[in-house]
Amino acid sequence: MAFGRFPRAAHAKPFSDINVTPLVDVMLVLLVIFILTAPLLTSAIRLDLPQSKAAQAGEAPDALSLSLKASGELFINDKPVTLAALPTELQKLANQKPNLEVQLRVDQAVPYGQVLELMGLAQQAGLSRIGFVTAPGTDAQSDGQRDTQKPATP
Repeated sequence: MAFGRFPRAAHAKPFSDINVTPLVDVMLVLLVIFILTAPLLTSAIRLDLPQSKAAQAGEAPDALSLSLKASGELFINDKPVTLAALPTELQKLANQKPNLEVQLRVDQAVPYGQVLELMGLAQQAGLSRIGFVTAPGTDAQSDGQRDTQKPATP
C-alpha cells in the first residue's frame, strides 16, 4: 500500500472565491429582525394607555395621531403643539384631507373632561372620524382577578 497524494495538474490554481451563502443567511436574518421591530418604533411618545380587551383595528390609511400626556403636553403626529395652536393645526389638516381619522392616544391619568375638549376641537375643525387607541389588555377572568363584590340592590 502506497501513501501519497493525487497528482495535481500544473495549470490548476487554488480556489480563491468567497462563499457568499453564509453572508446571505446573515443578511436575511437581519432583514427579518428589522421587519419585525420597525412597527414597534412608530411612536416615540410614551403614554400609559388604558387597556381594552376589544380587537385592535388596523391602521387607517388616512390617520392623524393626536396624543395627550398626563403632564398636559399635546402632540400631533408626534410633533409638540400648544393647546392654543391646536384648532388652527387641526383646521389645516382637515382642509388638506377631509376624510382624515383622528386617533386619540390619551394617557389614562388624563381627566375625561380634557379628552372631551380634544374631541370637540377636532369636530369643530371638521374632523368627525375619531378613534381611541388603547393598549392590548389582559383577560381579568383568566388571571383569577375576578371582582367578587356583588352589586347593591335597591
